[in-house]
Amino acid sequence: MNVLVISLSFGGFVAITVWQLWRVFYLVPEEDRKFLDRPPLGFRMVWPLIQMLVHYFGAYVPDEAVDAVHKRLKRTGVEYVVSAHQFIAAKVISSIGFTAGLLIILSWVSESLFVFALVGGLGGWFYPELWLKEVRVRRTNQIVRQLPFYLDIVTLSVEAGSNLTGGITQAVQKSPESPLRSEFSRVLRDIRAGKPRADALREMVDRTGSQAIQNLVSGLIQAERTGASLGPLLRAQAEQLRSERFQRAEKLAMEAPVKLLGPLVMFIFPCTFLVLGFLILSKMMQENMITWAPLVWAYTWPGA
Repeated sequence: MNVLVISLSFGGFVAITVWQLWRVFYLVPEEDRKFLDRPPLGFRMVWPLIQMLVHYFGAYVPDEAVDAVHKRLKRTGVEYVVSAHQFIAAKVISSIGFTAGLLIILSWVSESLFVFALVGGLGGWFYPELWLKEVRVRRTNQIVRQLPFYLDIVTLSVEAGSNLTGGITQAVQKSPESPLRSEFSRVLRDIRAGKPRADALREMVDRTGSQAIQNLVSGLIQAERTGASLGPLLRAQAEQLRSERFQRAEKLAMEAPVKLLGPLVMFIFPCTFLVLGFLILSKMMQENMITWAPLVWAYTWPGA
């Protein structure tokens, strides 16, 4: 009888717990992502947890932290993938997941290593930031690499009699999908919506955070104010960008031998010296120049 009561009590406790957990996720409203991009795989795997944290605890996040995260997301070009609250929730989930995983692994090794789980928590907290930084660097490099081609198309259009907006339109229509094409498309949408062209270009500078884009926009705005010709300006900007890209490639090529020095010293040189040392040692032992008994025994083992 006691076993039956205990079993029923435990089953009821489990059922109530499962029901409460189901209600926690069921009460979270579904997000309308009709005009949003699909999140990366890592975010999709824990998306219900992210939405749950945002729904119940998003209001407690300071506005300053939300604004700072939103600026970084905007500069990375993923503000339509995840929101600032969702990104902060992902950092919390990543920190908890890394800590729990490290605790489970260390519990099999030694109980005294549990303190290192704090390192896992910090690593999990900063892991989404590393992903964001990698995306931002890759996006910036793509923008800098593709910008001269876009400037060439805009230059041809301007010199053929079109204005700057028409040249940007031609560049967007004639180019494949890329981060720079998305940025110029957004500039065109802002201009069609009634925003001044200078303001739309300045917002593109804020979104990209690229020095090359900033120099280009500053030159375009200055030329527009003074009434200067845009064709020579755009052509000079394209040539300067190509020159800077070539210089950057030369710099990376000159840095390659220095970066290879570490792996050479740590991995290749020791193996080379080990092989050469064994050959020299074998020659000296064969000519009886080394007669130390333990070393001779080790050299001839297992044939000794």
